Amino acid sequence: MSRFNFTTDRRSSIRPRDWRDDAVCRDEDPGLFWPIGSSGPALAQAEQAKDVCRRCPAFSKNGCLNYAIEAGIDDGIFGGMDADERRAHKASPTEVAA
Repeated sequence: MSRFNFTTDRRSSIRPRDWRDDAVCRDEDPGLFWPIGSSGPALAQAEQAKDVCRRCPAFSKNGCLNYAIEAGIDDGIFGGMDADERRAHKASPTEVAA
């Protein structure tokens, strides 16, 4: 019987904490955030997903929302917004400090 000795450089596997570490949605059914359709039960499901977002620490920091916008995700609920809301948010002019 041979013996293997594996070593791992732990420095390479450690990443800084980010919004995903504290995301409330980690404990939810992922399907909740991907409603199918745009009326009736799908609207209720989208609102339920947005409620999860609103109680998430990442929501107040826009971590999830920024991720979805930067990654170009075109569907699902991210940062308390559906795809149409994210497109409108992205298209709105940002305030520039004078």
